[in-house]
Amino acid sequence: MTIYALVILNLICIVLCHYIAKKRGAKPVFWASMGALIGPFAIPFVLMAKPQSKNNSDTN
Repeated sequence: MTIYALVILNLICIVLCHYIAKKRGAKPVFWASMGALIGPFAIPFVLMAKPQSKNNSDTN
């Protein structure tokens, strides 16, 4: 029964990290994978993540 609770917690962390990253402009797939790997410990890090830069025209 405990393994089911851990799987559900991990799935919640994946979805939550993806959602937060998407709202903040960070990389959602990267943060979803971090949520899968380190679980609830990824949530504070995604909250501190810097947004992804959208200006890639620096290569003149």
